[in-house]
Parts: sequence; C-alpha cells; structure tokens
Amino acid sequence: MGIRNPLELDSLNEAVRIAGSQSELARQIGVAQASVWKMLHKAHRASAEFVLKIEAATGVSRHDLRPDLYPREDAPAPQAVLPIAEAAS
Repeated sequence: MGIRNPLELDSLNEAVRIAGSQSELARQIGVAQASVWKMLHKAHRASAEFVLKIEAATGVSRHDLRPDLYPREDAPAPQAVLPIAEAAS
C-alpha cells in the first residue's frame, strides 16, 4: 500500500519526534510500541482511534494527523451537486 498523504506521515513522525521515541509515544497513548511502528510503516498514518490521544500527548494537530477525519474549518466545503433541472433554473 502506498502512502495516502505524505503530510499525514510527516505529522505522525513529528509526533514521535516530540514524544522522544516510538516507545514513549506508545506509552503516552496507551498502546504497544509495535502499534506505533505499524502506523508509521504499514498504515502510513495515525489510526483513527488514537488521533486525539496523539494530539493531546504531543500537540500535533488532529487536522494534520488525519485531515480526512478532521478537516480544517477554513477548508472549502464540497460543492453541492444539484440535479440538472434545478441547476438550469
């Protein structure tokens, strides 16, 4: 599996750097070090269930860790798709 969004992986790596190590981040969020390793090397992003814990432990924003789950409020909203009849009115 390829990297979905390189910025997500960069953000997760930053969280590890802030914590000091994979083991320390794992301890802070209540998982085994192997779980952090899998997020980094297999999933290439933070697991959805741990995003808020990682943010609380390291200060790395949930918006950066998982923008698919936590889009920034200033991001443009998806445009509504109107049926052709309504769009022509």
